[in-house]
Amino acid sequence: MFSRRTAWDISESPYAAAVRQARSSDRIAADLTLSNPTECGFDYDATSILHALIHAEAMGYDPDPRGILSARAAVSGYYAAHDAAVSADNLILTTSTSEAYSYLFRLLCDPGDEVLVPRPSYPLFDFLAGLDNVHLVPYPLFCDHGWHLDLASLEAHIGERTKAVMLVHPNNPTGHFARDAERAALQQLCARHGLALIVDEVFLDYTIEGLGASFTAGEHSALTFVLSGMSKIAGLPQMKAAWLAVQGPTELQREAIARLEVVADTFLSLGTPTQLALPVWLKSAKMIQAQIRQRVRRNLNQLDLLLETTPEVSRLPVEAGWVVVLRIPAVEDDTALAIRLLKEAGVLVHPGSFYGLPEKGWLVASLLPAAPVFEQGIVGLMENLFS
Repeated sequence: MFSRRTAWDISESPYAAAVRQARSSDRIAADLTLSNPTECGFDYDATSILHALIHAEAMGYDPDPRGILSARAAVSGYYAAHDAAVSADNLILTTSTSEAYSYLFRLLCDPGDEVLVPRPSYPLFDFLAGLDNVHLVPYPLFCDHGWHLDLASLEAHIGERTKAVMLVHPNNPTGHFARDAERAALQQLCARHGLALIVDEVFLDYTIEGLGASFTAGEHSALTFVLSGMSKIAGLPQMKAAWLAVQGPTELQREAIARLEVVADTFLSLGTPTQLALPVWLKSAKMIQAQIRQRVRRNLNQLDLLLETTPEVSRLPVEAGWVVVLRIPAVEDDTALAIRLLKEAGVLVHPGSFYGLPEKGWLVASLLPAAPVFEQGIVGLMENLFS
């Protein structure tokens, strides 16, 4: 009765069962997996955010498959602030970056075609690609005094059915930016093989220990799609507003936009009130961004102080984003360790393998929790790590 694309193993994993049981019995003392900023005690201007949805024009319906021009112009202004020229005509509004990925998989791939995806990276991509009958082929990132693309390995993974290369910039969970030389090499590689480049930039505004420019800036010898949205930029995941920007050689760019207009016109998913509110939300985004960066830096500083007393544990640099990768002794399966830390200390963290890291030696923690919760979680983790 059901499609093969939804034939997932939906049985509860041991990790999910442990989390469910801990939540139901209120045994989580410190949740270091928090990724929703609306749950982390930040100060939002609720009046302004909600008032932006009350707009007389929202009572009319004049659909544009790319999105209302005023909203696209605001996004164009966002990129101008990042020293990038993105025409409003080159933007397609979507409800989420997940939907934007789906648009692109439909645009670029026939069933069974392949897209190269970095590892480590976010696990959601597997589900998104599977729902569009696209096969993801991982290419490795390697860590040597910072994270780097393995360009030779990436090129070796290109096959007859490869249609695109995905990049997360800055990456989640590694928090690193692609270097200028890597950006240029990716453009050249994709152009040489006739591939599209898909770049996810949702954490671009959250620089912490590094700097990185948007992929919308600079030269684009390959057809390039850059994705972002309000979930991260303004800390508003509940408002469901995102976009994709199309860059590249003129003819490819024109053809891609024309086809994407048909895809978007078929779904018309982004509501008018949200589109009309988008310019207001973008203008107010810096307030929440400043709060999040301050929280992340404070928690990183506290983490570094605590790590001085536990040399067996270290952290990787966090150039951007709001998670940190912890390097621990590779003596216990990371999922089993995460379950044990939850049961023994009430500390909830993600196993590194959740993101494609090796199954031993890595944990991933959010830097969003309030300072007392974060400190309690890290102390509990270190005290119970070797028990």
